[in-house]
Amino acid sequence: MAVWNLTELSSVTLFDRIDGEHYLPEYISNQDTLSKIETVSLPQWFFVSDGNHLSVSEHFSDGGEIPYFRGQDITDFFLENANPIRIPKRIYETQMMRRSHFHTGDVLLSIVGTIGSLSVVPETIGAATGSCKIAILRSKGECSPFVLAAFLISKYGQLQIKRNTRGAVQMGLILKDLSRIRIPNFPDFQQDNIEALINQSISANRQSKTLYTQAQQLLEEGLGLAKLRFDKPMGYAARFSELESSRRSDAHHYQPRFAQLLHHISKFSTRKIRDIRTYNRRGIQPVYMKNGEYAVVNSQHLGPKHINYDGLQKTSAHAFFASSEAHIKLGDLLIYTTGAYIGRTNAYLSDTPAFASNHVNILRLNPDIDHAYMALVFQSIIGQFQTQKHARGSAQAELYPADIDKFIVPLLPPDRQKVIGNLVRESLEKQCESIRLLDRAKSRVEQLIEAAVQK
Repeated sequence: MAVWNLTELSSVTLFDRIDGEHYLPEYISNQDTLSKIETVSLPQWFFVSDGNHLSVSEHFSDGGEIPYFRGQDITDFFLENANPIRIPKRIYETQMMRRSHFHTGDVLLSIVGTIGSLSVVPETIGAATGSCKIAILRSKGECSPFVLAAFLISKYGQLQIKRNTRGAVQMGLILKDLSRIRIPNFPDFQQDNIEALINQSISANRQSKTLYTQAQQLLEEGLGLAKLRFDKPMGYAARFSELESSRRSDAHHYQPRFAQLLHHISKFSTRKIRDIRTYNRRGIQPVYMKNGEYAVVNSQHLGPKHINYDGLQKTSAHAFFASSEAHIKLGDLLIYTTGAYIGRTNAYLSDTPAFASNHVNILRLNPDIDHAYMALVFQSIIGQFQTQKHARGSAQAELYPADIDKFIVPLLPPDRQKVIGNLVRESLEKQCESIRLLDRAKSRVEQLIEAAVQK
């Protein structure tokens, strides 16, 4: 159905925009709503700048002292969850880089790529900087940065961001257009309430990370993984019998570090996946429906620690029940099998019926094995190395069910498995709590605006 709207010439002149999208009915309606309450322009209460414009990519490394955030790192409200590249301290301290230094409380807004995603800089980050794909919004003291963040992720903030985005192939939000964003002038006690919710959300997210780290440490201590050191020989050889049994002729498959790891874990009780699983297959390409009844887990929903349950897409009841082989059950391990994060594994810790897409492998283990514990094993160096060993393909890496069956995994005593698994489950509970609190803050902003409009 066609969508159209009429606007006056004065509006075109005011906004310096002739593209029809800028005047969509939902944008005009949002503008009208905000015009009925007291608002100020974003630059009135916040300094607006962006990140570094200099070319520093030659200094990128994983071992630098200073985290360097790019637009792709601002996809999660919690900046502590990001894994940015790093740069040397000497580059960070140059005169030209100082304008892009982050300060505690800065609101970082992605203005290229995932436009509208944002994070708030916590005090725990320390010295940090970022690229020009990020807008840096720094409070002048009139408004809490947490209130601004809650407003910008609300529907009223997101509609303004979308409206002011420009471009065709490469969309972007330029800094001068941020002056068109209007912020509600909430009373101090309402700001305090919103800020408290955001702080509680950040605290719950931090607790989630801590619990997960504790689980990792217990696993590493129990299996002696932290003490492992791997040889890096200039060359290595494999027996013909190994080539014949594995049916692999690529040198990558026979790296000595893989054999070293397997030798190390052989000191513990180990089993092959094929001997401890009851189900192992990929899902099916789903038919997505915006208002479908059943959740779909695809590879983009598998995270470094947990599944993004809130971001799951939907399919119809008909598609769901027509493909029972792709159904996910509580405790299933879901494995990323194609592309960038191949081998990434999360335990499905929900009893809500769901459907796995064709790039997600469903691995169902015997009931005597703690599934959350085993997900952590797959996420550890044990799973990472065996993923690298058994992955196939060149341009597009693939991990097939038959190769997952070949994985050798250590089985700690059941009580140790449970302790580790419980920490993973508690970490997920705290993550869900942090998301609920963040959603409450966003909803509170929307409720306050709607209540003010009705007065």
